[in-house]
Amino acid sequence: MRYLMLIHQGETPTPGRPDWAELPREEQAAIGNAYRTLNETPGVTPGVQMQPPEMATTVRVEDERTLTTDGPFVAVKEALGGYFLFEADDLDAAIELASRVPAARMGGAVEVRPIVEW
Repeated sequence: MRYLMLIHQGETPTPGRPDWAELPREEQAAIGNAYRTLNETPGVTPGVQMQPPEMATTVRVEDERTLTTDGPFVAVKEALGGYFLFEADDLDAAIELASRVPAARMGGAVEVRPIVEW
């Protein structure tokens, strides 16, 4: 089964943001190493880190008109920060891997969603 691992950053510090600079260098390095290790895990297809939610544009179509709104669809504290794919034997394996994502232990969350195979 393949799972989409959606990383919700929450209030977690991310590189390039002011709160990141407040973290000790050792913690910054540990977070970077944790993400590198996740990307090297068998079955993981690395995804990407996204720009901050403030950079988003939300698109809707109503009455055949395209409407755009600056910013993310959800509140910033809930915004998606990145994603990756994981091929696992079962949900328990996917949950175990999700628990190793730094954002999950720093105030964010990882949504584990099975992918429909056509």
